[in-house]
Amino acid sequence: MPGILDSEQRQSRSYRTYKREQEQISRRKLYKTTALYTSYSAILLVLALRSSHAYRAVGFYLGGIPFWMLLEYFSHRFVLHRHWKISKRPHKRFLTRLANKHLDPTHFGHHARPFDGNHMSGRIRDLLPLFVLGGPLSVLLFPAYTASMLVAGAFQSYIAEEWIHHATHYYNFRDPYFRYMKKHHLYHHTSQGMTRGFGTSSGLLDFVFQTRYPKQVRQRLYGSKARRLRQSEQPDSARLNIS
Repeated sequence: MPGILDSEQRQSRSYRTYKREQEQISRRKLYKTTALYTSYSAILLVLALRSSHAYRAVGFYLGGIPFWMLLEYFSHRFVLHRHWKISKRPHKRFLTRLANKHLDPTHFGHHARPFDGNHMSGRIRDLLPLFVLGGPLSVLLFPAYTASMLVAGAFQSYIAEEWIHHATHYYNFRDPYFRYMKKHHLYHHTSQGMTRGFGTSSGLLDFVFQTRYPKQVRQRLYGSKARRLRQSEQPDSARLNIS
């Protein structure tokens, strides 16, 4: 009996050490992404607030939040969760080859190893093409402080979503929102839940587009307070059935 307990304690310590190491890897990568896109967003917001278009700018900046939520939901559901086969059609071959090479291993690798820091946080290069194109074009092609602020707000929302995603995998906040999102997102990582629950920062769009979990699953995840407390005491690996 003591030998079994010692073995379980060693495994628990090993798991905590692994998770702590992976959290540091993910956080370091996220710092770089945050620094770039938050600086861009903050500079545009400050310039807008000092201009004569402050109210317009703030309105479009806040509009970047639902814009990003929709973009994140649909890309997660229809792009990242799709196994891309290389098309035989010449005009599709290049794009499907890129998707097969970069998107498939990135997101499905994250599902296979949900606490791997190298498959957790977004890198600068992930959205860099959108940033390089969207930033200048939103300034040149649209009225002042409209589309440019929408883009800035969307990139800032992307950063917020990345930190929320990071937190749901590594931290155990007592805040009701994070407790809800942790259950919502980690169940998405199970074999039963990965075809639903695509919202990473909110379950709202899963409700709107009918991809929330079945009623019995929601009751099990978000049920009585006593059940939630018992579940919160279990390690993430036990809740996800990860060895």
